[in-house]
Amino acid sequence: MTESAKVLTASTTVEVPFHDVDAMNVCWHGHYLKYFEIGRAALLRVFDYDYHEMRQSGYLWPIVEAHLKYVRPATYGQKIDVCATLLEYENRLKIGYEIVDCTSGTRLTKGYTIQVAVDAATQELQFVSPPVVFEKLERAWSR
Repeated sequence: MTESAKVLTASTTVEVPFHDVDAMNVCWHGHYLKYFEIGRAALLRVFDYDYHEMRQSGYLWPIVEAHLKYVRPATYGQKIDVCATLLEYENRLKIGYEIVDCTSGTRLTKGYTIQVAVDAATQELQFVSPPVVFEKLERAWSR
């Protein structure tokens, strides 16, 4: 299997709700992390390792880094597409994001998050992703 065949991506559509915008009708910058989370959960479901499965496997996956680049503002009622791509998985989960306007395809925001595995019982940081990640990814790639 080639490396390009091992890319996992998921997309989901979000309509910017009224409570996410300010008086200028612009989405508050902190809400983009929430949209990243919606995309991340969709991506994790692609390989059957959403948060419920993470917890069942005995590992917690806290976010230890987040980076966002705001290109254009999202506004109330705008339909946006949140695309999440698994960029790294051997030692951590690095997920890249792109948020675009559904109608025009114009990029609004891009960024990434990094999560690390922590043993739920001992609270010890894992320097290599646990075997369950590799097992679930292999199953997803073979579909």
